[in-house]
Amino acid sequence: MKKYTYALPLRWADADAYGHVNNALFPRYMEEARTRMFQEMLPTDEAGRRQHAFVVSRSIVDYRAPLSYREEPVDVHVRVVTCRGARLELAYEIRDADHLYAEATTLMAAYNLEIGRPRRISQAELDFLARYTES
Repeated sequence: MKKYTYALPLRWADADAYGHVNNALFPRYMEEARTRMFQEMLPTDEAGRRQHAFVVSRSIVDYRAPLSYREEPVDVHVRVVTCRGARLELAYEIRDADHLYAEATTLMAAYNLEIGRPRRISQAELDFLARYTES
């Protein structure tokens, strides 16, 4: 399976009174991994980023086990489920070698923020995303 992996450092402030990472932060962890994955694909200038944006239209998280705060990073795996037209679906796992803490999906739309409308995913974006798509 092709996937992008980001070793996400945990922050002390992410932990609740019980020492567990608050579940509400998992979508932020997914966003951070996705943003790092997309850095190579998206334009570097502000105007280009606004014209070639992706916005989340749905996010579903299944929590599997509590994640306790620790010094070691946790891995966030990202893979492409589907990619066509203006639609992109990504799947995530937040895990380490021993435990799966969460599985999730996001449905995203390729979007032009300048005109406020969806756009088609470009061939260059499709080529990049193919690296992380199951064959």
